[in-house]
Amino acid sequence: MVPKLDCAVGISVYCTKSQGTGGKIRTTQDQFFVSEVLRQKALDKISESGKYAVFKLKKSGIDTNHALSGIFEKQGIRLRALGLKDANATTEQFVCDMNVSRAYENITTNRYSLEKIGFVQKPLTKKDMIGNRFKIKIEDADFSKISSFDQYDKILNFYGYQRFGSRRAVSHLIGKAMVQRNFDQAVDTLLSFTSEYDLPENNKIRERLKDKSNYSNIFDEVPPQMDIERLVLREMIEHDNASKALHAIPISLRRFFVEAYQSFIFNRTLSMAYEMGEDLYHPQVDDVCYDKEDNLGRYQNDPEQKLTVPLVGYSYSKKNRFEYQISKILQEEEINAKDFFVKEMQEVSGEGGFRQSVMSCKDFAVDAQYVIFTLSRGSYATILLREIMKPEDPVAAGF
Repeated sequence: MVPKLDCAVGISVYCTKSQGTGGKIRTTQDQFFVSEVLRQKALDKISESGKYAVFKLKKSGIDTNHALSGIFEKQGIRLRALGLKDANATTEQFVCDMNVSRAYENITTNRYSLEKIGFVQKPLTKKDMIGNRFKIKIEDADFSKISSFDQYDKILNFYGYQRFGSRRAVSHLIGKAMVQRNFDQAVDTLLSFTSEYDLPENNKIRERLKDKSNYSNIFDEVPPQMDIERLVLREMIEHDNASKALHAIPISLRRFFVEAYQSFIFNRTLSMAYEMGEDLYHPQVDDVCYDKEDNLGRYQNDPEQKLTVPLVGYSYSKKNRFEYQISKILQEEEINAKDFFVKEMQEVSGEGGFRQSVMSCKDFAVDAQYVIFTLSRGSYATILLREIMKPEDPVAAGF
């Protein structure tokens, strides 16, 4: 049976038939390790001289956005990451300075380190990253079942819990309100949405924030880790203007909310298509696919092409075999694809696109209590792990 949290983020199916192993992950952050894998062409471009500096960012207990914000505040260096890594892991990733090269010093704090590894003539982009290599410990599990798991190449490419806020799956709900131009609802959801998986003290604060008259009185009680909530609260207290309050949120996070809603629709589409017996493993004539170089195009009877499913945005075209599922979901959500062009906040508008329907998982191995594998860019290790473990309570299991 699929847990409630999965359904809340649009995942209503398992795509493997194996019995779950149970167990826990992330008992400590160093038991969930991930490192980015760059294309060899990109690695070859990194040299001792060039216009833009490239760094290796190593971190634990802090997400990518907060680490980069801290580096900017302390060093004035504005860095761009190729991918986002959450806080509940030990991670290594590549980041690039967006300004022409200057003098740099390596940085070390208790939660992250930044080491310059060279320079490039043009800043690295997401396309320079092939994927991520994982080494994850599963504790208290049936390891005979882990060792016999062989369906790693059949996993549907859902967006993982992190995309939506994990124990407080709210990001997509904020994004939906923004797409619907209901900025008051977006602010209210961000501040006061409660979850049975969240900490009781957080829910207590959020319950009080359901009443706008409490904003001023409760502001000092909002903990520092609720930094976005504090930003929005301050603006609401000073101006009582939801649009202005949302604009106080960093643009990358505002975009993330809308992207999370697109991800929710994608998860629902993939779930519904699977339940209806749609073949998600083999592309057909007229399907849009990725080739081995990650280029999009129509299916050409090439065995190396990978089927994609549309990500709904304002440029969405109905000419695809998932139109039935997508139309039904948009109707239920009371959303039109054109709504993703948000005229009042154009910078968060979502054009849409395509996402691979099935994960590309390589070099899968089991070493004692650890599973080791490489996933293509944008795929979530937690989605592979949920198929292996099939946890009754994902939050309690460390997801």
